[in-house]
Amino acid sequence: MLKKYYFLLLFLLSLNALSQNDIFCEQLAHLKTLVEESHYAPKPINDSLSKSVYELFINSLDENKRLFNKTDIKLFKADIYKFDDYINTNNCEFINLYTDKLKKRIELSKTYISELKNKTLDYSGLDTLYFDADLNYSYFGSIDSAKKYWSKRIRYNIITKLIENDSILEHIKINFKDLEESVKPLIIQNELCLLDELINQNGGIDQFVKESFFNAFLNYQDPNSIYLNTSNKVQFETYVANSQFTFGITTTKNDNGDIVIAQIAPGSPASRNKDLEVNDIIKSLKHDASTLETYCVSNEDILAYLNDETIPTIIFKIKKSNGLVLDIELTKKNVEIETNSIRGYLIKSNSTIGYVKIPSFYTDLELPNGLGMANDFAKEIYKLKKEKIQGLIIDLRFNGGGSMKEASDLAGMFIDRGPVSIIKYSNGEMYTIKDFKRGSVFVKPVVVLVNAFSASASELFASVMQDYNRAIIVGTPTHGKSSAQILFPLDKERDLGFVKLTVEKFYRPTGKSHQSIGVIPDIAIPSMYDNFKTQESYSSFALNNDSISPSIKYIPRKKYNLDNLKLLSNNRIKASETFKSVSKMNIELLKNYIHKKKQYPLTLDNIYNDVDGYKKLWEWFNNDTNQNLKELKFANTTSTEEIIQYDEVALENNNSILEDLKKDITLQETHQIMMDFINLKQKNTHEN
Repeated sequence: MLKKYYFLLLFLLSLNALSQNDIFCEQLAHLKTLVEESHYAPKPINDSLSKSVYELFINSLDENKRLFNKTDIKLFKADIYKFDDYINTNNCEFINLYTDKLKKRIELSKTYISELKNKTLDYSGLDTLYFDADLNYSYFGSIDSAKKYWSKRIRYNIITKLIENDSILEHIKINFKDLEESVKPLIIQNELCLLDELINQNGGIDQFVKESFFNAFLNYQDPNSIYLNTSNKVQFETYVANSQFTFGITTTKNDNGDIVIAQIAPGSPASRNKDLEVNDIIKSLKHDASTLETYCVSNEDILAYLNDETIPTIIFKIKKSNGLVLDIELTKKNVEIETNSIRGYLIKSNSTIGYVKIPSFYTDLELPNGLGMANDFAKEIYKLKKEKIQGLIIDLRFNGGGSMKEASDLAGMFIDRGPVSIIKYSNGEMYTIKDFKRGSVFVKPVVVLVNAFSASASELFASVMQDYNRAIIVGTPTHGKSSAQILFPLDKERDLGFVKLTVEKFYRPTGKSHQSIGVIPDIAIPSMYDNFKTQESYSSFALNNDSISPSIKYIPRKKYNLDNLKLLSNNRIKASETFKSVSKMNIELLKNYIHKKKQYPLTLDNIYNDVDGYKKLWEWFNNDTNQNLKELKFANTTSTEEIIQYDEVALENNNSILEDLKKDITLQETHQIMMDFINLKQKNTHEN
């Protein structure tokens, strides 16, 4: 009888594995077809693809080389030129090897860490710590080397935790034994939790391995094509949408490993429940008959669960700071996404200048012609014009893009009809996006501020403004992404996931492209992020830069003579103590952290000097820049003052924004460039 049950159990497990692999095979087959039929430049499925996909796949499973060993890699390398065959023949059994090995290595790592609980750890410097920002590490050659790694990691984290709790080295030294004993269990438990999070992440580790393979296949095509499960899709749509069906809760993980409420969105279901507060601990989430215990679950998975479209109602088990435990039921509702909204501000000086920061080119995903960022911008411009502004600064820093339609509509507000962008499809056909509206909503000087994190739709807008000589572009070269993606379901009938796929490239009105080179500012302003190598050109499989012959001629304004503006800005930056600090900070970050290559004996003193050095660097920078910075005078529009005066939360948030803006050194120089531009224009007008 026992044998019969055992056989039945094995049979059921085998059926489940078979079912999972069948789904994986379906997904892979659909993915292959989608890429071949719809990608802008699909690459042949051959040995070259196989080798690159193999490298991307293995790296995504164990980027820091802390799980697999050399024997595993030797075994995996049998597949290095076989992935193309697996894809072409729809042979999906290969994936099980990687899933099984990863599970086994995680469990072994947990064992090695657990063994440290009752061991006395050595901090004398017999062991050496190695740091390499480029992750040029070797896979473990033996069990001893794996155990040594985890021991060093735990010891390093214990000391950094002690430094975090008490910044005075002598205090730590005097009480080291007691302090170490008190922190050690927490550090070990947190490390075990991190490994458990790998196993228990959304969809389980089996799904993680499969999705890693999908993304390796897609990233070989280009760096912007990715696979999205349903939860990822919701999070992606949140970035480009102006509203979301949500509870209104954002979470984070505290030092004890608890999931806590980090933010409550105004007007959301959570904000209307007076029992919920920021810093409340979420112990569990219950939906229908299932309960998700939050301990040892990653914050990413908690957010994915909260954003799951199939879960409209959840009972939150909350632990308050006084120890009280409450069950609170919330039901989602449609809430405006506060981060995807814009507001105009005034910079007060000899001339009043308008300022608008655009966080993303968000849109209404429910309606193709719905109202999004461009409509919101038009409202803010109307308010700013009522304040009689003499110029406008549009801030696109850290704007990763969004809707091309919104970017095109925004550009159309500043030009008087003409081509905005040219789209090229995979078959070579081209389509010109045109602005048909006569006139402009704003005719006075415009400066557009960009940086290396301004991408895609941001670059479309900036390049149009530059080509039409409608604005001065200032800052640093942009990201260099001149491609557009569409979100496809892998299957229209079943939930097999989604793919954000690159389907076209877009070009400037001139026919040139900013792909892999970015939009180059007319006037450069140094940044702390210079040479961080975050631009698309540093991605292994970025699309190439090329140009086309436009079919429609565009008519730019008369080109600005920027020589005087460049000279004035350059002289100011050279003489500025604050910008000298920015340049020094950039050099220090690049040398000691971004490109960090360092080794030292594992001792309290050495780790303290390393960690405290980083802390002191930021303290020096903040103190130095604050001492030398001449703050800008920012103010709200009359309309904004009327809106926020009776809303305590909105008023507090607004004051915080104004405080940050007035201390922004890059914005200060941008404002000065605008003032120079206005003064030079007035001077030329008087002379003529």
